[in-house]
Amino acid sequence: MPWTYRHASAEWQRFLEVAREEMDLVSNNSAYTAIEGVLLAFRRRLTVDQALRFADALPSVVRAIFLYRWHPKAPSPWGNREAQTAEAKALRPRHNLTPDNCIEAAAIALRAVVRPDEIDPVLSAIGPEAEAFWRVAPERLRPVDFP
Repeated sequence: MPWTYRHASAEWQRFLEVAREEMDLVSNNSAYTAIEGVLLAFRRRLTVDQALRFADALPSVVRAIFLYRWHPKAPSPWGNREAQTAEAKALRPRHNLTPDNCIEAAAIALRAVVRPDEIDPVLSAIGPEAEAFWRVAPERLRPVDFP
């Protein structure tokens, strides 16, 4: 059985906790909305093949959120970080407390549960925009808690 299925709850809780802390949010619900917004903003910029390769590198619960209710369309332009952030913050606008650092916080959380050798080759294959989207300054990285 894959590790990510056996330990899905612990892996998800770690991801959610790191994201919530990095965004300075007080509730898991607010953190979830921010995470979902970031994942959807990233997914909109990928081809189907790229999205599926990226999903394969994600922890199981994050993968489920990334793929949930997906209706593939032509990829959106990458744009700049401000546009990507605005898109992430637009999810559920009446119930959204997503801060401006949502993409960086989600990247820090992802890198706290996924080893670089699992995610970096996937991002590299997608391209420099994908690498930039999930890039974290080395001093901001948290230790990876999972194998």
